[in-house]
Amino acid sequence: MSNLYAEAVKRFQDWFAVAREQGVNEPTAVTLATVDVNGQPAARTVLLKHFDERGFVFYTNTHSRKGRHLDHDPKAALCFFWQPLMRQVLVQGEARRVPDNEADAYWATRPRLSQIGAWASKQSSLLDARETMERRLADFGEQYADETVPRPSHWTGYRIKPAMIEFWQSRPGRLHERERYWLEEGSWRKSLIYP
Repeated sequence: MSNLYAEAVKRFQDWFAVAREQGVNEPTAVTLATVDVNGQPAARTVLLKHFDERGFVFYTNTHSRKGRHLDHDPKAALCFFWQPLMRQVLVQGEARRVPDNEADAYWATRPRLSQIGAWASKQSSLLDARETMERRLADFGEQYADETVPRPSHWTGYRIKPAMIEFWQSRPGRLHERERYWLEEGSWRKSLIYP
């Protein structure tokens, strides 16, 4: 791992810790942007479940809109905005599925209702009525009533390996401080960016 990349990861770690310490509501919430087969961008909020030098991890149903997008085109972007701190972190890179053992380990930490919900929800598909979802939830609850809920094969994590990380700090007069780390021709670079 290059020194500049290690510096960027450490800086994110420090900013993330401050967001938690300062009581930012849901500091793991991050906007994820993907692109569909027609090049149409789509964005939604997911929860960051892990990060380290290998990348930023979130979990989802692979049949969901984001799962289908990432399986078609792994390019993705993340935008963390911690409004009380007036700080933002942008991440761009490529997403790959995490290994099964990682997904299994995280799955085991999820509340049982969330596990049942992952089986019951046909995430991102059209739903005729809320009662249909509730029936599916009850049916899967009965199916796994007396056993550990297994992880569905269509539910896993994606790890975004950064090719760019940018740190933004608000400043008066919209003269914000921006510092970018990016991968170029196999080497990491760093520069201030005009606000």
